[in-house]
Amino acid sequence: MQAWVATGHGGGRGRIRAVERPIPRTRSGEVLVRVEACGVCRTDLHVTDGDLPTHRKQVVPGHEVVGRVVETNGPGRFDVGDRVGVAWLRGTCGECRWCREGAENLCDGAVFTGWDEDGGYAELVTAPAAFAYSVPESLPVEQAAPLLCAGIIGYRALSRTRLPPGGRLGIYGFGASAHLTAQIALARGAEVHVLTRGERARDLARELGAASAGEAYAAPPVALDAAIVFAPAGELVPVALEALERGGTLVTAGIHMSEIPPLDYGRHLFLEKHLTSVTANTRADGARLLTLADRLGIRAHVTCYPFAEADRALDDLSDGRVTGVAVLKD
Repeated sequence: MQAWVATGHGGGRGRIRAVERPIPRTRSGEVLVRVEACGVCRTDLHVTDGDLPTHRKQVVPGHEVVGRVVETNGPGRFDVGDRVGVAWLRGTCGECRWCREGAENLCDGAVFTGWDEDGGYAELVTAPAAFAYSVPESLPVEQAAPLLCAGIIGYRALSRTRLPPGGRLGIYGFGASAHLTAQIALARGAEVHVLTRGERARDLARELGAASAGEAYAAPPVALDAAIVFAPAGELVPVALEALERGGTLVTAGIHMSEIPPLDYGRHLFLEKHLTSVTANTRADGARLLTLADRLGIRAHVTCYPFAEADRALDDLSDGRVTGVAVLKD
């Protein structure tokens, strides 16, 4: 089968290359999925560019996979022909305190699609049936794919903001995850203020219903009840903290972030401001998000690339040429 693998060359052109790979074999409890679409996530860049440590040499990136089951290994949740999604969280130990307490995203033994095991930049991918999702047939494949990471992480980040009903939410960075999260927040009655560097992204924010859209480092027009930093830019953390109302919460939503500058206690943390992060997601997060997105009519702003141009899609994402989300789909 055809696949793309990380070269290990680090950032820049040539971070992935096309290869021929044997059809992957399923282990007990796994399904084999023919890939119909795969979202292109910033985490794929962190894996291929060396921001995250190498867990598997020449790994196939991609963890926003939608496809059809073509083979099952043992009894499970899915049958051949079922439409499924394969996401970032691929497996956990199921026995540690975090797994027992419903916080499997914090499991020290967790493994991840497109980092520990081969992902969806390929014709076929395997996944444990217990960690795959049933994807509603009503969702177009290119819309369903970005929900499996960008959507799930944004949903978890929004859940951790403690945003009050009708509250004022700041969103820093407006890429794949942010523009989906904004739609959920708006549907729930929030007042959304977007702070981001790209004019096209600011235009999209306004089209979606944001109350304001300004430069990333500008002060929002109102004090924020909560904020989420999606951009992997640590220098935005003190900016967002300073924009919070007293008692507000800032959530950092990326798996990787550049160094955070020193914080001033009085300006950034006093008055009971909260700073927290998001680490992966639970399966419950994913199931809720897929149901919610289908019910609310959440729609990604998608740019499709053929699978043969996965390298160009990653380059465009790295260089800021993607507004919304990129999806590989033939």
